[in-house]
Amino acid sequence: MSEVLIKVVAQEGSAIPEYKTLGAAGADVCALVDSPVELNPGDRALIGTGLFFAIPDGYEIQVRPRSGLAAKNGVTVLNTPGTIDSDYRGELKVILINLGKEKFTVNKGDRIAQIVAAPVTRAAFAVVDSLDQTERGAGGFGSTGK
Repeated sequence: MSEVLIKVVAQEGSAIPEYKTLGAAGADVCALVDSPVELNPGDRALIGTGLFFAIPDGYEIQVRPRSGLAAKNGVTVLNTPGTIDSDYRGELKVILINLGKEKFTVNKGDRIAQIVAAPVTRAAFAVVDSLDQTERGAGGFGSTGK
């Protein structure tokens, strides 16, 4: 497994991202809120972490849901995966949405998401008159069966 160094500035009271097992791809990030944030079913909120990153060129941080939070409470990251670009220096904030049936409360220190450092490949786009044909063609949205 390779490793990339990502510099972090952490506000007082924030938690440094942490891998919970040796094989974990995602490091947990925690909420840094002044007071509990209540999410009723269908509500969404932007939750701060108090973390600021200097991501090396050629990398991004992907913000992903925590499976346990989604399975147990129906709470997930709304724009998943969210992308933190290498030139962004603002606070990492996570958009949580409550898709569950019960009210959910986010407290300071709660693990709310996980982040994955990933290499970035940039595309070169070329305008052409037509595309090559494939067996699938323009079929989408379930066109390949169940």
